[in-house]
Amino acid sequence: MRIISGTHKGKKIIAPKNLPVRPTTDFAKEGLFNILRNRLDLNDLEVLDLFSGTGNMSYEFASRGASKITAVDSYFGCVKFIQKTAQELSFPITSIKANVFTYLDKTSQTYDLIFADPPYVFEVEQFEEMVRKIFQNNLLKRDGIFIIEHPKQTDLTEIIGFQEFRKYGGSVFSFFTKNSTQ
Repeated sequence: MRIISGTHKGKKIIAPKNLPVRPTTDFAKEGLFNILRNRLDLNDLEVLDLFSGTGNMSYEFASRGASKITAVDSYFGCVKFIQKTAQELSFPITSIKANVFTYLDKTSQTYDLIFADPPYVFEVEQFEEMVRKIFQNNLLKRDGIFIIEHPKQTDLTEIIGFQEFRKYGGSVFSFFTKNSTQ
């Protein structure tokens, strides 16, 4: 995997082969960040990266100027790898080992952007639960965006707060905002 843009543009990051992950492809990541660059000032964003895996998305946000990134994953190897890499690159990333759903119930932090890349075997009900927890617990700041990466076979258009989706190969990014839930 590599960082596409920002202060560490082109930096290759080699993750251990034993991590149970499926990193976002460069093609999909570049498409997503083109959208975000046109909608947000990525500088000083506070970002929550759920199911963070290797930290691929966290590194991209950090390289592009996000001021605070919280990466949550339940696998200790992933958390340890993200901590090590963030320290080596001097990125403002805090890596937390936790079940994502438990974390969403316990945190009181709010974020400008929340990104989730759950396992592709997730059922629609699990996606709905995640969206519900984020909105009920007021984890998004005003005008905040929640983005879920999922397979193209999964349809999230009926979930409350859904705004739009974008497809990149076999991956889809669905966008949710609290404003569209009212």
